[in-house]
Amino acid sequence: MEIIIHDIEHIRDAAREFVQAIGQHTVFAFYGKMGAGKTTFIKAVCEELGVTEVITSPTFAIVNEYQVSNDATVIYHFDFYRIKKLEEVYDMGYEDYFYSGSLCFIEWPELIEELLPEGTVRVTIEEQEEGRRLKIEN
Repeated sequence: MEIIIHDIEHIRDAAREFVQAIGQHTVFAFYGKMGAGKTTFIKAVCEELGVTEVITSPTFAIVNEYQVSNDATVIYHFDFYRIKKLEEVYDMGYEDYFYSGSLCFIEWPELIEELLPEGTVRVTIEEQEEGRRLKIEN
């Protein structure tokens, strides 16, 4: 499946389309270069799902937890960019998050590839001509 993000003004439309396609999947690995728009897109998806709190990159915290308004749904947003050893991910108890049944959005999954659960949806965000972002789900 492909979702084209023509520009930042239409990112919510792309997020809405993504949310409609989530289905029963819970773990999503976002691939893309630095500055491709991973955090911006995840923020739009979280807002589309009903998160009203401030959504920021968990670069230093590694994981941020968001609560969906008027719901018991929890969303975990990971950024593994600063991970130097897999032991750090083991120490944080990644299994408790990945196998919780909650939505998990993971940035820089290539650094923890071997720990991703079976059934992880791989999402690639690539810059296209004219600055457009193309999101491809594998």
